Amino acid sequence: MEKSLARALVWFRRDLRADDHAALYHALRAAREVWCVFVFDREILDALPRRDRRVEFIRESVDELSRALGELGEAHGNKRVRLVVRHGPASSELPRLARQLGVQAVFANHDDEPDALARDGRVRDALAAAGIAWHTSKDHVVFERSELLTGAGKPYSVFTPYKNAWLKKVEPFFLKAYPIEAHAGSLAAPPETLASAVPTLAGLGFEPSNLRTLKIPTGSSGAQALFADFLQRIDAYEETRNFPAVKGPSYLSVHLRFGTVSIRQLARAACALIEAGGSRGAEVWLSELIWRDFYHQILHHHPHVVGASFKPDYDRIVWEQGPEAEALFAAWCEGRTGYPLVDAAMAQINQTGYMHNRLRMVVASFLVKDLGIDWRRGEAYFAEHLNDFDLAANNGGWQWAASTGCDAQPYFRIFNPVSQSEKFDASGKFIRRYLPQLAALPDKLTHAPWEARPLELQGAGVELGRDYPWPIVRHDEARARTLERFGVVKAGK
Repeated sequence: MEKSLARALVWFRRDLRADDHAALYHALRAAREVWCVFVFDREILDALPRRDRRVEFIRESVDELSRALGELGEAHGNKRVRLVVRHGPASSELPRLARQLGVQAVFANHDDEPDALARDGRVRDALAAAGIAWHTSKDHVVFERSELLTGAGKPYSVFTPYKNAWLKKVEPFFLKAYPIEAHAGSLAAPPETLASAVPTLAGLGFEPSNLRTLKIPTGSSGAQALFADFLQRIDAYEETRNFPAVKGPSYLSVHLRFGTVSIRQLARAACALIEAGGSRGAEVWLSELIWRDFYHQILHHHPHVVGASFKPDYDRIVWEQGPEAEALFAAWCEGRTGYPLVDAAMAQINQTGYMHNRLRMVVASFLVKDLGIDWRRGEAYFAEHLNDFDLAANNGGWQWAASTGCDAQPYFRIFNPVSQSEKFDASGKFIRRYLPQLAALPDKLTHAPWEARPLELQGAGVELGRDYPWPIVRHDEARARTLERFGVVKAGK
């Protein structure tokens, strides 16, 4: 096939893999020489703390990506292929590199987060001024933007109809992998003057985190190892996914966030299992992947959700403010609420950057509906601490829990942190892992230590107020205040 371009550049962003990659495939098909670049964007990195697991995860994954591209090139007779790496503002570094390489086009995959769209707009304009084309592709989700619309041509705002439309539309074409290997002969080695090694973590201005201590697998190899392990457990996913002390989830969320695994591979495997044997676990897991697509199209069609309620009426709610509210928020952040499941979950995110999905709902409900704190503060805390932080999913999850979002939990349904604990961590195994000071309590008392008799507390070596806090609110009283707080919405309808 005659190629339309002499030279092209592929910009890797949240898609750190060399296989099944839309932008890379389209560039290899279109150009005789293709270079690849990743930019450690200082406009993002400079705002982060100097110890951040995500930066370390990205750095390790970029290093593996560079090796994978080198192996692809070597398999096609070019031993000097490598990833070009830059450290600076992406909006200026990318156009500069494109000009230096003399490419006719830059290829990248879509990123629909508002800041990313603004950055891409600046890059596109700078490239256009230099006569360089800008091509972007869908890669991060199965269906995006306006691919799924209602019969009236409107975006979906309720999940179940969206899911039904997703399942009706999906077919092998949408899930097949892009055949990178077949076209990798176009990969080109960068000129020596532009070649660069992947910077060390220190070279990026960061200190090591506990990523390696936690044994969080990085890169495509890490994603594939996790997925292979999950496929051995996927049939039991429906039964295990809600129990934080059980190995139930896939643990692939950080890999989906940074694209070290293809969403098409995951959805294709789930669909194959469903078709082959009706795996209920695969059905439920596929539904979670569809929720991810759903929240991404919500962000695309309703960008106002960044900073405001999906349902504008809910912005009339008056949240708690002042010194007492600040003290309550600090207790939530630090895992000092006196509700063990909430505190153990916050210890998990603070220590590891991960939180079990069931617990994300529990702690979000507690912040908003027990403490009366604005959901946006919790959303921001998660954005700062989660390894797998994804704007669309994080925003969607918080607005769901706060009852302010699309297809959200009704405001009068309020998680009881004690009954959630009793139901999903009955033996207290998860609580004991993160709150060792409660380890000697009997199972039933790990959920509500304040209900223990003095002798039971003494026998467990626990003094409330010293070893573990008393509850900072009474759930029944907080529930009543929440119903009153949300009454402003009901009254306005």
